[in-house]
Amino acid sequence: MIKKVVQAGDSRLRKLSKPVEKIDRKILLLISDLKETLLAHKDPEGVGLAAPQIGKNLRVFVMRDGEEIKTVINPEIISTTKAKTAKTKKDNKDEALEGCLSIPHYYGSLTRGGEITIKYLNEDGQKVVETFKDFPAQIVQHEIDHLEGHLFVDRLLKQKRPLYQIKGDEVEEVDFTQ
Repeated sequence: MIKKVVQAGDSRLRKLSKPVEKIDRKILLLISDLKETLLAHKDPEGVGLAAPQIGKNLRVFVMRDGEEIKTVINPEIISTTKAKTAKTKKDNKDEALEGCLSIPHYYGSLTRGGEITIKYLNEDGQKVVETFKDFPAQIVQHEIDHLEGHLFVDRLLKQKRPLYQIKGDEVEEVDFTQ
């Protein structure tokens, strides 16, 4: 079922999510809801969605990995490599900026690891160790942040980077330090 995405300001986005104890019918339904909700979002289009974003503080997220929607349960970071900054030019809409369905139409350029290896369970309960590079690595780190109660704007503030709002064809820098 398509769920409403929790928006910034909701306290559920700031809580540490609990590990999934067992993959039962409730968890499989949550995963199905995450997938349907992610696929339903077109403006902006989502590439990842964590359980806290639909009001469930459990350590589960889904992400687009090519044509597939990958499910990640109880992720643990094994390693990350040197940080990369997404390229950004205020005037060039083609450059990759990080955004969030919980803060729609706001974007920023973050420094994140260019490669991340995580251990997790898939929805069949199988243990997986996988390495993600470049944009998929950025998605994984963004979604793990959600499970830890952090939003990408927290990292923007910490890295002293600008936040941009996109309104139609216009890109405008936003002062969010106050």
